[in-house]
Amino acid sequence: MELIGPYLAACLLLLAAGAAKAVRPADTARAVSSVVPMTLATTQVLVRTGAVVEAVVGAVALVHPSAVAAALVAASYAAFAVFVSVVLARGGPLATCGCFGKPDTPATRLHVVVNALLAASSAAVAATVPSGWLPTVLAHQPWRGIPVVLLSVLCAWLVFLALSRLAELGAARRLLGVTRGAGA
Repeated sequence: MELIGPYLAACLLLLAAGAAKAVRPADTARAVSSVVPMTLATTQVLVRTGAVVEAVVGAVALVHPSAVAAALVAASYAAFAVFVSVVLARGGPLATCGCFGKPDTPATRLHVVVNALLAASSAAVAATVPSGWLPTVLAHQPWRGIPVVLLSVLCAWLVFLALSRLAELGAARRLLGVTRGAGA
């Protein structure tokens, strides 16, 4: 139960990313099409459908933590980590993963690490969480879980920044040809 904070952050991110991709599936569809041989139109339909499922899993897992919901969250993040790992290993053209439904950033090893950590924390929660509505689960935390919720939201925001804005800076740096040790 100690990993309920990262789990809640994972659920928030899954919900937000799924909703964003359901609205704007094009960039994620292009990323998937670079690996899976399908037409872009077919891939967009599959991405939109998968994004809705992703958002629903995130929402259900957030409001009603259970072993099954946490296992689905863990499986989602494990699948994301595997997908990005495969593309990176192939040296593929994953210019953007479309994680948040817009052209955001090239997927990096950081995406793999974050997804693997969120998968692991969700798997740990799946093994330990008592099934119940979120307020019931949080009732066992200090101060009725308010600090856990606030830190989970902060954690989700920091992960979003790390996967989008930090990676954007790295991409811009590479684009400009700036290398380590160079500069004024």
